[in-house]
Amino acid sequence: MRRRDFITLFGSAAAAWPLAARAQQVGKIPRIGFLSPNAALSAQGRNFLQGLRELGYVEGKDIFIEYRFAGGRFKRLPAFAAELVRHDVDVIVAVVTQASLAAKAATKTIPVVMLAVSDPVASRLVTSLARPGGNVTGTSSQTAEVSGKSLQLLKEVVPKLSRVAVLWNPANAIFQAQLLKATERAAGVLGLQLREFGARNTDELDRAFAAIGKVNVGALMVLGDPTLIAHKARIIDFAAKHRLPAIYGTVDHAKAGGLMSYGPDIAGQFQRGAFYVDKILKGAKPADLPVEQPTKFQLVINLKTAKALGLVIPTPLLIRADKVVE
Repeated sequence: MRRRDFITLFGSAAAAWPLAARAQQVGKIPRIGFLSPNAALSAQGRNFLQGLRELGYVEGKDIFIEYRFAGGRFKRLPAFAAELVRHDVDVIVAVVTQASLAAKAATKTIPVVMLAVSDPVASRLVTSLARPGGNVTGTSSQTAEVSGKSLQLLKEVVPKLSRVAVLWNPANAIFQAQLLKATERAAGVLGLQLREFGARNTDELDRAFAAIGKVNVGALMVLGDPTLIAHKARIIDFAAKHRLPAIYGTVDHAKAGGLMSYGPDIAGQFQRGAFYVDKILKGAKPADLPVEQPTKFQLVINLKTAKALGLVIPTPLLIRADKVVE
């Protein structure tokens, strides 16, 4: 695997360092491996760096971070995880389920801090949330639990809704499968029919758009996924063109023009990731650090988009919203 295959995030000063200079620094400061399926998580990544700064770490001075991004190709994660292990990093920070599983498979000794993992117990990343065991701990988004709530919110906005298109990423197999199962269970309770459309990349997204355009659905639900986040502008434009009320799993979509978003405070989880890194560097064992679950779920409603779709958002729903974009 060529070194140029990975991307350095955030325009960090580390990107400009000559390799020789990096080698000199490596022995003096802790090294963190940051493993993510997609560089589209740059905003959340900045939250992780902000968390480190609040704890007194300055990148390139008190801590060095090696970034590995798979460009949406989840199959590359195991190779990148193995590469970080060969570089003998002190901690691996892994974003979402498959990156965390890749890190766990690559090492039994280097601590792994997982971020935004849906169900770490079901994924066998940890033994339990209270006592993780092994070398993995971190934050759990428990996003499978909010899939049903998202469908319920759609039905509140579109009371006569009967069919919903669900856009998901088959490449993010484990995490997305958990969300799909939860969504299917909720649809059964709410009396909704689902049409599921998978998209791993740009070409498949185009095909999914074409297929959705040919079926009779009354709304769109987009599951939380790094690759789908990277294409949020295209997805939002598609929903607007086809006049589909849509709900998304990340706040960024609603702020960018999507109708609604509902999900955990991912930014806060990334900041908390820095807490775990700090504790581990100071001697704590991952096995003894409980996994943190989300305490806050955010509902964001875009009234401008609702107006363009000819929708009236119920007042009780507006009152419950954490943020209303006007």
